[in-house]
Amino acid sequence: MMEQKLPPFATGVQLCLKELLHYKSHTVHWQPPGKSIWSQLNGSHQSNQKGRGMNFSEVRQYQAGDDIRSIDWRVTARTGKAHTKLFTEEREQPVILYLDLSRNMRFGSQLLFKSVQCAHLASLLSWLTVEQKDRIGAVIDMGDRLVELKPTARQQGALHISHQLMQLNNEAIQQVQDQQQNSSNTVTELPFNHALQTLHRMCPKGSDIIFISDFQRLTEESKPLLNQLRQHNRLQFVHIFDPLEMGNTHFRGSEYVTNGQHTHWLNFGLKNTRKQLENSYVKHLNQLDKICKNMAIPMRSLSCAEPLLTQLGAQSSHSSASISPSGDS
Repeated sequence: MMEQKLPPFATGVQLCLKELLHYKSHTVHWQPPGKSIWSQLNGSHQSNQKGRGMNFSEVRQYQAGDDIRSIDWRVTARTGKAHTKLFTEEREQPVILYLDLSRNMRFGSQLLFKSVQCAHLASLLSWLTVEQKDRIGAVIDMGDRLVELKPTARQQGALHISHQLMQLNNEAIQQVQDQQQNSSNTVTELPFNHALQTLHRMCPKGSDIIFISDFQRLTEESKPLLNQLRQHNRLQFVHIFDPLEMGNTHFRGSEYVTNGQHTHWLNFGLKNTRKQLENSYVKHLNQLDKICKNMAIPMRSLSCAEPLLTQLGAQSSHSSASISPSGDS
């Protein structure tokens, strides 16, 4: 397997502004007449929602050149004169990102921390939203607290999210290092439902809500709150994973590992250890997939062991070649 190179300006652990601003120049790959990025991320689950459409505005008397398909036949029959329906494009639709930077996301065995891959995708989606002239906001989940960023238009929204991601991620990494030195690793994390309640409160109806997480804290008990969000908004799940979580590693030694609550020595040289990791990962992924299918939420998994643009199929240079994703846009 070819060894992956870090994305430009990236260390894989800490974040810098140049690293996130790098994705601004790559939005060209998913702008018209190209395909939507969601045709890459939707995977096998297709959403019934097709994005921005047209809203009815008014009825006026038919004029030469009007589309006959827009004739309002009821008004025409009532008045005896042809009338046409007029439509306006839907207003801007806020895009709200749920960004998981909790303890489980601050992990990576090969290329990037999961939290870093989350930030890279968040930056790309933020700049795409700006290009589409929609407002972009976010809820950044640090595990023990939530940081709310209200939907903001133009570049200000995308820049604010990038600054917050950089600052919060780097502060969290430093705190972990300090806790390790002080032998204090106990962190009480908020339940996933707390984030869902926050999203329900802050998201305007008709929002696109994109969850980027490993979804370790998502359970069946979250379905009622998810259903409330789904009734008036479009939801997307992007699942971030690391190969080690499924037992996929060339390392064959022993390592002291922790999930923030429990610590164990794991011998990766034992096939049984790697198999247990794989079984646990498959169980979690099946539960997540079941929730998504039952609630018709499109979901796609992204590895933190490969650069984001490599997985999305985007070209690293600004050539005229366009991506050719499968599925609908």
